[in-house]
Amino acid sequence: MVLALFFMTKRRNENKEVDSRCEEGSPFVDPVVISLEDHLDLHPFQPKEIPSVVEEYLEQCRQAGIREARLIHGKGMGIQRDIIRSLLQKHPNIASFHDAPLEAGSWGATIVIFKEET
Repeated sequence: MVLALFFMTKRRNENKEVDSRCEEGSPFVDPVVISLEDHLDLHPFQPKEIPSVVEEYLEQCRQAGIREARLIHGKGMGIQRDIIRSLLQKHPNIASFHDAPLEAGSWGATIVIFKEET
């Protein structure tokens, strides 16, 4: 299973229109393709990209039948952790979430439990 994330630079077509899917200042011209696993390291992403990356990742996990995933956001000042947890609190497909165990990142990662599909 592959997760394709869209972080594309603005491109202009022959009519000088800007592709609306593109993020300004992004170094990517094409989708970034990442193998879908039960964990996602968010360190390579900019803070402004985190909500869309996490949303897409959660949807791909749900479609693949993954029941539990780990989002690795790092310890730092807790900004990315707060962004992720705010998003998870509102997400309709998430049953619960909590800090990862010590050996899996402690408070530098969040374990996400998906709701059962009905």
